[in-house]
Amino acid sequence: MGLYNKYILPKAIDWACRQKPIRKQREKIIPLANGNVLEIGIGSGLNLPFYDKVHVKHLTAIDPYIEIWNENKFDVKGLPFDFKFIKTSAEDIPMDNNSFDYVVITYTLCSIPDTTKTFEEIKRVLKVNGQLLFCEHGKAPDKSVQKWQNFINPMWKKLGGGCTLNKDIPNIIENNGLKINKMETMYIPGWKPASFNYWGSAKF
Repeated sequence: MGLYNKYILPKAIDWACRQKPIRKQREKIIPLANGNVLEIGIGSGLNLPFYDKVHVKHLTAIDPYIEIWNENKFDVKGLPFDFKFIKTSAEDIPMDNNSFDYVVITYTLCSIPDTTKTFEEIKRVLKVNGQLLFCEHGKAPDKSVQKWQNFINPMWKKLGGGCTLNKDIPNIIENNGLKINKMETMYIPGWKPASFNYWGSAKF
C-alpha cells in the first residue's frame, strides 16, 4: 500500500474533495471564521478561497500528510492574511493554550484515529469564547443507508486513507466536551453512504 498511499491516494482524495457539492458546503461554513484561526486537516487547501479576507488575521493549518498538501494549487504567499502550514496530526497540535478564536475542521474527523485526544487538543488551543466550525460526512439517519455504511466501511477505510463512513459526528463533538450551538444536516448530491453531511458550530 506504500506506493498507493504516496502517489494515488492523495490525488484521489483531492479530486473527491473538489467536487461541486462539497465546495458548496465549504462556502457555508468557512466564511464564519475570523481572527486567529486553526484549520485541522487542510488537505490540499481547498478551504483557502472561502476565508474572509477582511476578518481573518492569521490562519494556521495542520495536516499529517504532506503528500496531500503538495496537491495544493494555491499561491499561499499571495493570501490576504498571514498563513502558516505545519505538518502534524490533530492529536498533537504544537500551539500554545488559548491561541485561537476559531478552529475549523471539514471532512477530516472521518479519518482521525483518536478523536478523544483530538478534542482535548481543540479545547486546549481554543480561547474561552472561541468556537469550533465543522462540516463533516458521517452516520446517515436512514437504517438502509446505515446498513450499507457498516458493510462497506472496513474496505472503504483501508482504501480511503482511514476515512470512516459511519461516525456519529454530533455525538463525537458533544461527548468530548463541546456544546453544539448550531447544526444543519442533509444528504448532499453523491454516493449516499458518503453523502450525509453535518455542519455548524460548537463551543465550550
